[in-house]
Amino acid sequence: MSIDLAEVAKERKIKYFLISYTDLLGTQRAKLVPAEAIGGMARNGAGFAGFATWLDMTPADPDILAMPDPDSLIQLPWKPEVGWLAADPWMAGKPVEQAPRNMLKRLIATAADRGFQLKSGVECEFFLISPDGENIGDISDRQTKPCYDQSALMRRYEVISEICDGMLQLGWNPYQNDHEDANGQFEMNWDYSDALVTADRHGFFKYMVKSIAEKHQLRATFMPKPFSSLTGNGCHVHVSLWKGNRNLFEDENGELGISSIGYAFIGGIIHSADALAAILNPTVNSYKRINAPRTLSGATWSPNTVTFSGNNRTHMIRIPEAGRFELRLADGAANPYAMQAAILAAGLDGIQSNRDPGKRLDINMYTDGHLVQDVKKLPLNLLDALRALEGSKLLSDSLGEYVPAYLKLKHEEWNDFSRHLTRWERETTLDC
Repeated sequence: MSIDLAEVAKERKIKYFLISYTDLLGTQRAKLVPAEAIGGMARNGAGFAGFATWLDMTPADPDILAMPDPDSLIQLPWKPEVGWLAADPWMAGKPVEQAPRNMLKRLIATAADRGFQLKSGVECEFFLISPDGENIGDISDRQTKPCYDQSALMRRYEVISEICDGMLQLGWNPYQNDHEDANGQFEMNWDYSDALVTADRHGFFKYMVKSIAEKHQLRATFMPKPFSSLTGNGCHVHVSLWKGNRNLFEDENGELGISSIGYAFIGGIIHSADALAAILNPTVNSYKRINAPRTLSGATWSPNTVTFSGNNRTHMIRIPEAGRFELRLADGAANPYAMQAAILAAGLDGIQSNRDPGKRLDINMYTDGHLVQDVKKLPLNLLDALRALEGSKLLSDSLGEYVPAYLKLKHEEWNDFSRHLTRWERETTLDC
């Protein structure tokens, strides 16, 4: 039985709804709709000019209609009179294929046809910084190795606890919060779930963190590498594949407790890793995280080679325990929906093609990686990653209209970056 949003509004005392969709570059677009009008919006959608957002459209295109998903309803913990709804863009009576949430739903349906359900969890790292974005927000947070620093964590108790209280109220089952490896950096963890649920929560989490930080006169950023000497913001994804109540990745007789289907899925990720980087590391700045020199703390905690290991954080893929793996490639700029869709597409290809992930490496890639000669390197910059995505027939076929639309916008972004003259260039080249 479908949810009657007008009735829900009365029961929960919701005055307004944010009907929100996520565009190609991960920006959330929304309209604020009074509860009295939600019935019409639920039937017909909220109208947007697609060209005015990051979608590959023109001013001549008709309106897109953002159709709210009632199952996604989240009441804002810090403003409970407002309900947030993830929405799916439609145009001319059919879903907009390039829209990331529509794409993920299509991939989920493809997986379901094969009896598979992707479940995932995300670890979203972020910095709390000054409102002008120039410095970390806590001038006392100065340790060389600040990870898990109790004092720095508790100095931000009001912010972190308010966010965690919100997740508790929403039933996400958050289970830990910590100060991360960079000064001013934090991570908050909640339970894994179905890939679409995780993507909706991931998008909302970023909005919630930024909103609550603003309440406390701070700014939150998920930028991959906001400070050159500090560890960047990763978005590690924990992945498992299910059939009903059975975890298909779990096998007590398998190496590290992972089944053959799990290793084939990993093989698919490894096969498409360079192309996946264009989606999971989607900005110019992203490549200052995954190809970073040693940071102040002593390690970047991010990969630059396409390798997998057991419980070893120096590799792109880590298997911390039986039944799941952690993909450490993605960063804080990754689109919550496109990231899940790309992982699922590559993994399904791995299963269908029975891809071999190759030899597991258990070395410290940060110190001994140069000794390994036969592994792929990740792209050095966004342009290399975009070219890899252009050359991936697998992802082009699987992700459909999203790929050419995304590539068009991202090449424009790269060209804009290339036209930008930096101070470093002037300082090092004026006297050439």
